[in-house]
Amino acid sequence: MAKGDKKKKTEKTTPEQSLSTFLSNDSHAGVVSEPHVLDEESGHDVMTASFSSQPPLADKQLERSDDAFHEVPVLPNIIVQRYEGEKHLEQFHGEGVAYFQGGHVYKGMFSVGVMHGHGLYTWADGVKYEGEFAFNVPMGHGTYTWLDGSCYEGEVCSGIRHGVGTYRCANSSVIYRGQWHHSKRHGKGTIYYNQEATSWYEGELVNNNREGWGVRCYPSGNLYEGQWRNNVRHGEGRMRWLQLGQQYSGIWENGVQHGQGTHTWFLRRVTGSQYPLRNEYTGDFVQGLRHGQGSFYYASGALYKGEWKDNKKHGQGKFIFKNGRIFEGEFVDDHMAEFPAFCLDGSNTPDLSGIRTHTPHPEDGESPRRAPGGDSGSGPALLGPDMALDITALLENLPENQRDLQLKQVEFVVLRHIAELRAIYSFYSSLGHDQSPDNTFLLSRLQLWRLLKDCSIHQQGITLAQVDRYICAEDVPSEEIHSPFSTMLLRRFLSCVVVLAYNTYHKDIEASDTILVACLSKLMRENIIPNAKNVKGLLFPNPMHAVIAVNYIGRCWEIYKAFCRANPTPLADQTMTVRHFIWMFKDLSLFDAELTTGKLLEILSVENPAACDRYYCNLDLEMTFLEFFEALLGCAEVSDQRDGQTSSDSQMESCPLADTRRVSPGERARDSPLQRSSQQHSPLTGPTAKSSNPNISPDVGSVKSLEMGKSKEILQLSTPEEMEPRQSPNTAGNLTSQTGVRDQWNTDGHATIGTHSEKLIQKSEYLSNPS
Repeated sequence: MAKGDKKKKTEKTTPEQSLSTFLSNDSHAGVVSEPHVLDEESGHDVMTASFSSQPPLADKQLERSDDAFHEVPVLPNIIVQRYEGEKHLEQFHGEGVAYFQGGHVYKGMFSVGVMHGHGLYTWADGVKYEGEFAFNVPMGHGTYTWLDGSCYEGEVCSGIRHGVGTYRCANSSVIYRGQWHHSKRHGKGTIYYNQEATSWYEGELVNNNREGWGVRCYPSGNLYEGQWRNNVRHGEGRMRWLQLGQQYSGIWENGVQHGQGTHTWFLRRVTGSQYPLRNEYTGDFVQGLRHGQGSFYYASGALYKGEWKDNKKHGQGKFIFKNGRIFEGEFVDDHMAEFPAFCLDGSNTPDLSGIRTHTPHPEDGESPRRAPGGDSGSGPALLGPDMALDITALLENLPENQRDLQLKQVEFVVLRHIAELRAIYSFYSSLGHDQSPDNTFLLSRLQLWRLLKDCSIHQQGITLAQVDRYICAEDVPSEEIHSPFSTMLLRRFLSCVVVLAYNTYHKDIEASDTILVACLSKLMRENIIPNAKNVKGLLFPNPMHAVIAVNYIGRCWEIYKAFCRANPTPLADQTMTVRHFIWMFKDLSLFDAELTTGKLLEILSVENPAACDRYYCNLDLEMTFLEFFEALLGCAEVSDQRDGQTSSDSQMESCPLADTRRVSPGERARDSPLQRSSQQHSPLTGPTAKSSNPNISPDVGSVKSLEMGKSKEILQLSTPEEMEPRQSPNTAGNLTSQTGVRDQWNTDGHATIGTHSEKLIQKSEYLSNPS
């Protein structure tokens, strides 16, 4: 029918007019490029001798954004020239082919004169749409194909991409899979920037831009995981440069480090290297540079803490050399402002551009090697600078004329056992962690407690809380004496072992000029060597469980502190007792028919018989955070066993003939680029479940009868009726671990953090902070 033909108003609507009513403007108006998605990193090379903190060299072969992404065309406002196919009542109805003016063609289903159903529409310029139509409009699921081979397959609404779909760009090999909103990438999705799928982004997008949380893997293997804004790293996130062995975790602003953060330089080293640490800076960043207050931990064990300016030490600061000597004063342009007034000892330290280290005057009180009155120049130490003992406070308890000899003798004993002690330090410092690319961790107080309990130190008449008081430094604040997060170097660990040995056994050994040697030898022979590396308890035996459980430690530590009480000691520290622990459970209405007071005491006494035996309970026994946290895990295990039995009984009653076929893990696996990246780049992202501790055993010590301490209070065990749970306000929100894994991870019968622990955390947080 010609375009200029006239029709009277009284005539019926023709198929041509019906099509014309629903069709829109010419297709060429819609074929435009989408906004660019720039993805460029800083080109500055900051891997210099001064430990630069800006991002290293950019990946030079990144994608050319997404400018090749096509817009979908719209149907033309033209007239049907010819129609071949089925009709009903003189209207296009059924399967047919419509040839439009201008060369456009539709082949597919018609309904009452309009395109409706499945069909293929081809524009004159070659662009095609094949899929579902509804009243002349592409609607539902379909595929757009452009002349260059690019295509979109997915959901379509009113002729535009809207919903979930996949776009493939033929020229640049870019693929996007995810959500669309009004023809823009909006929501959650994954973009692959090359054919090998080694460069990709998985996360949130807003109006074609990376915005929100997402993971970006670059062609070099570098990986960023965190927040984005307007296509650049912005907010909190972690960047790992795999080939350079660097990592930054902290605040970003417009693509560079800006704010609080930690930059780490990993060392490519073999097991047993002389360096116990990695180079690491923690503090303020300004535009990618260390600027403000911060601490730099050197791999050699040295430490600088103070002011920074443009990546250099500048202002007031304290430098602790690798041998323990200290300089505190002003720094200018990465150097000391004044030469320190120390006596030279001839040892070189490259950490400060070749400045020689010196021994402080005795009156400075900073010498970690000799007790006051000792001859600091009597001879070199037996142990290296990374193992120098700091037992000055302990030596003050001995006669002055014996101190040098006692120190020399105890150094011989440490040197004799140094291989075992190094291995123990490395073993326990890795508990609860993913694998490290450079094999090194700092030993935390939480891990030290686990070592002491494995070696039964707490059963030698000394509690872990008392151990904390023995080994704490003089300048440690009272609130940090029992902190599970405090860390120590190898040399500090060796000093703690010596101090612990003396305070554990000096009353059992006759005083002599070899008492330190006798105490340390007894501790190594009877406690450490036979028992170390045989991990017990409920937290660390299973590596995967431990990695997940540590995500709850921060919140549980706040609860622990809320229920602690101050001790009448010169240190004014705060600890929790068994009595406070029971009161906490009662106040929070956590007791029930299964978890009674007796069951709680039984859990506490498994590893520490001093807590309770058949007749007496020591309610004044102090509990460290490790004992508190593992007791929560024990309670969670009781609750999970009860819930599991209830669930099993319910399923058996309701579905006695249920299908027992299981889906294999491979069938459930999701094809995620993040999973593939973790497998391809394992040096920095090693598997979390692999255990590097072959001697771990889940066994725990048996309960033994023990004469109880000072209180000897008899606790009448409560009945289930007496422990009827009380109502308590609910706390909004669900608890999810920081790793994104939900609580139910008890696959082999070990203790878990289940709903019971979540209930405890929520109730405790409410009680400690009702607002």
